[in-house]
Amino acid sequence: MSDNRRPRVSRRGFLAGTAAAAAAAAVPAISQVAAGSPAAAATRPNILLIVTDDQPKHTEWALPKTTAWLADQGVKFTNGHVTTPLCSPSRSSVLTGRYAHNHGVRNNKASYRLDQSTTLPRYLKQAGYRTGLFGKWLNSWTLSDNPPHFEDFALLQPGYVDAQWNVNGTVQTINGYTTNIIKNRTLNFLDQATADSRPWFAYVTPYASHGPRTPEAKYAGTAVPDWNGRPSVPENDRSDKPAYIRNATGTLAEGKQIRAEQLRTLLTVDDTVQAFKDKLQALGQLDNTLVIYIADNGFGWADHGWTKKSVPYRPAHEVPFYLSWPAGGLGAGTTDNRITANIDIAPTVLDAAGITPAHSVDGKSLLSSYSRDHLLVEWWEQGANAGGAPTWASYVAKNKQYTEYYDLTTDGNGTVSGTGQLKFREYYDLAGDPYQLTNKLYQATPAEEQNLGIPALAAQLAADRAA
Repeated sequence: MSDNRRPRVSRRGFLAGTAAAAAAAAVPAISQVAAGSPAAAATRPNILLIVTDDQPKHTEWALPKTTAWLADQGVKFTNGHVTTPLCSPSRSSVLTGRYAHNHGVRNNKASYRLDQSTTLPRYLKQAGYRTGLFGKWLNSWTLSDNPPHFEDFALLQPGYVDAQWNVNGTVQTINGYTTNIIKNRTLNFLDQATADSRPWFAYVTPYASHGPRTPEAKYAGTAVPDWNGRPSVPENDRSDKPAYIRNATGTLAEGKQIRAEQLRTLLTVDDTVQAFKDKLQALGQLDNTLVIYIADNGFGWADHGWTKKSVPYRPAHEVPFYLSWPAGGLGAGTTDNRITANIDIAPTVLDAAGITPAHSVDGKSLLSSYSRDHLLVEWWEQGANAGGAPTWASYVAKNKQYTEYYDLTTDGNGTVSGTGQLKFREYYDLAGDPYQLTNKLYQATPAEEQNLGIPALAAQLAADRAA
């Protein structure tokens, strides 16, 4: 991967001398300050990290307030991805900055594989941050187990209405719509800043827009903009696709229904984000709060007949991704076209807080000028013949994508087994075929593969998987 860097400057010098210029730039550079220094105590930002559930791109209609704040006045990453399009692996990557093959949470049942000493809440709490979790934690996590390194939490047993929660160690039912409960608990946490001068980290994780996609009552009948699919919906000729996609049965009508239901649940998320902005403004903390918004994965609206996540096609791994930090020069409204991912969140937060992690990370700080030329996206099948996507890994660039499928499965602990034999391959020219309709490796000759650069892509993919 390419590494285009420029010299870094001190944070105080940056803020004093170049804040206005940096706000207009897509890729400002900010250096680290030692976490224990007086400068760090004065300048370390608060951290508000919002992770939604199963939210694909092209859902901004439901988020006008969120995008007006975080995109129009912050940074919109137009090439945002997750490195594994599944909830628990992706969230573990958000928290650690590591690929799933390095943090070990390869499926939703393997959440206890995560080394909690490598997570953002552990580093931030150790550095003197007040830490809070409000919403979903990790799939398969036992509700009565307190989430490590959070001093204030309301842990949700996934659901939308009258759900079970673990509130600071007490399991209980709280009646009401869960996104609103998350909002109110977070607002209470933010209010504590009036009496507690420590910087804070709030990890906010609503269940929207995950199935069953139950909207708040006031939005249940909301009309959403018409949508008549895209060329990949449902793609009638899938003869060049792997067997599980050839056998997919999703229809345009199903895709339209999923989309409408997702948008309605996200309307309450939008209200929630606006409430956070209003509270930060009232507290005088809006400028020096680093806010990051991302989804844990995308979702198919019957693209290629698929109405789930877990696949190497763009709707599953491309996600909305926004950032705002006015005091860091990121509050003027910019578009960043770099290939970015969930693995970049932990390095970004730690960089802003002046913390150097003790564990190795795969992502890069978005506060640097680092720009990758491609990204590894990976997925493991859990159990043989599970009815989902087989294990695959993919080389994703802006203009092309190369995917390999393997004879590999994982068990409930995330342990991998199988021969590793290559079973199927796909190559898409994303510049000319953005909807991934034509797999150029289907019935390709060796000469055609050579012309596509497949040997080099295969070698790079193997190296990425091993790194």
